[in-house]
Amino acid sequence: MKALLAVWIATLAAAAGWIAWDAAHPDRTAIGGPFTLVDQNGRTVTSDSLKGKPTLIYFGYTYCPDVCPTSLQLMANAIDDLGPDAAKKVNLVFITVDPERDTPQLLKGYVENFGPTFVGLTGTAQQVDAAARAYRVYYQKVPGKDGGPYLMDHSSIVYLLDRNGRFVTHFTHEAKAEAITAAVKKLL
Repeated sequence: MKALLAVWIATLAAAAGWIAWDAAHPDRTAIGGPFTLVDQNGRTVTSDSLKGKPTLIYFGYTYCPDVCPTSLQLMANAIDDLGPDAAKKVNLVFITVDPERDTPQLLKGYVENFGPTFVGLTGTAQQVDAAARAYRVYYQKVPGKDGGPYLMDHSSIVYLLDRNGRFVTHFTHEAKAEAITAAVKKLL
C-alpha cells in the first residue's frame, strides 16, 4: 500500500512539475500550425482551408497494417454517432507520413474506405515534414523484413482542432468513439 501511495505521489509531483514548466514557457510553440499540402484530388489545401469547422486530423500512411485504419475508423464512428449531417460539419483529415508512396491517387482510394468526406493529404517530403513537426508527430522509415516493403514507424494520435484551427485535445487509437464524439459535439 505504501508503494502504491509513493507511486501516486510521484505521479502527482511529476504532473505538477510539467504544468509549472509549461506555464513558465508561454513562448513554447503550440501544437499545430500552418501547412500547405495537396489533397486526393490534386487541390492545394492549407491549414487555413480547414478553418470554419472543427477538425479531426490523423497522421499515418496507406500501407499501415493496423493503427492507421483503426484510427480512421474510430474518427468515422465518432462522427457517425453525431448524426447523419455531422460529417458535413466536421473536417476529417488524414495526412500521410509516407509521401514517397502515398500519391493523391492512392490516397483517394484509401480515404474513401472511411467515408465520403475524408480528406487525404500529401505533398513533398519537406511539406509533410513541416506539417508533422507542427503537430509534434514522430515518424521514421523502417526497412522491411526479408526484403519486403518498408514500413513507417509513427506516433498514433487523433488531433481535435476548433473551428479556428486551434488545438483542443488529442486521442490515441485506443480511445473510445464516444469520447471523441463528446469532444467534437462541444465544438459544433
